[in-house]
Amino acid sequence: MATFHVSRMQQATLAALLWVSMAVKAQENPCQPHLTGLPMQRSIYFSKDPNDDVTELYVAGGVATTLRLPVPVDSSRTKLLGWEGRFEPLLMGGKSVVIVPLRDLAPGDRFMLLVTLEDGTELPFTVASAAAAVDGQINVYPDPEAPEAVRKELEEKRKEVRSLKAANRRQREEESSVDHALAALLANNELKMTPFKEDHSWLLREEGIEVEISVLVPKGKVANTKAAVVFKITNKDPVKPWKLQEARLTTWTTRESRPLALRTARSAIEPGATGRIAVVTDLSSFDSNKIDDRLVLELFRDGGLRQAYVELVLKDRR
Repeated sequence: MATFHVSRMQQATLAALLWVSMAVKAQENPCQPHLTGLPMQRSIYFSKDPNDDVTELYVAGGVATTLRLPVPVDSSRTKLLGWEGRFEPLLMGGKSVVIVPLRDLAPGDRFMLLVTLEDGTELPFTVASAAAAVDGQINVYPDPEAPEAVRKELEEKRKEVRSLKAANRRQREEESSVDHALAALLANNELKMTPFKEDHSWLLREEGIEVEISVLVPKGKVANTKAAVVFKITNKDPVKPWKLQEARLTTWTTRESRPLALRTARSAIEPGATGRIAVVTDLSSFDSNKIDDRLVLELFRDGGLRQAYVELVLKDRR
């Protein structure tokens, strides 16, 4: 196994251990109950333009989606059409309406929900399957010009601006990052142009997908503090493209997040096509105070399913 030097001149080696059960099928992340994690919270501001599209609510089987209204709901005039056998009966009380599908909806399923408030205001919605993330709590503002609605929308816009500024800053930093440059080369199958060589590889097969995982270590005996993992993904699904949702690198013991550089050869892998995802990390991500420390690298596809799981283990060989 390849060896290289780390801090305090300790000689170490990087090994990769694969959780064999991951070869059977993609699994939901146990730390993520559904899709992108905990059901998301968002706000809806109704428009006074009658030509605007009906607002969609994104639901998932067994997950409660709650509408929070500014005034109490008229339960006698609030209805979900065609719910029998697909949803639990609507739960209504005070200013809330709770929707719980019995199982995931098909992508083309649409159900009409009409919420009527005690003041007679009617609010139409379309209930659909979750495209990327399930709605948890939805704060509904029938009058977008109401003081509370204006305050909430302004607060969300400020948060969005801060998020965009942070994303732009990260992008500028990545453009000058050595790790991101190496990851870009690996994602484009340019291994010879990097200081890495393949150390371990596995091939995972399940229905509709084939994933080859390669763990890369530095060439020769030169000092190097980096390691990499490349996922070569072949999409064998006849219809659906494969899309990356996110990759996570965390410590084994504390589940603390660790930095990584990630690059993909394409944004989506179409049916029958193959794409590469490369991850590069620095050995400083390991806890230098612990022998046999390990990092956990998890790859999630769109929909929140964990596609692959790799453990990187740093073993002390003094």
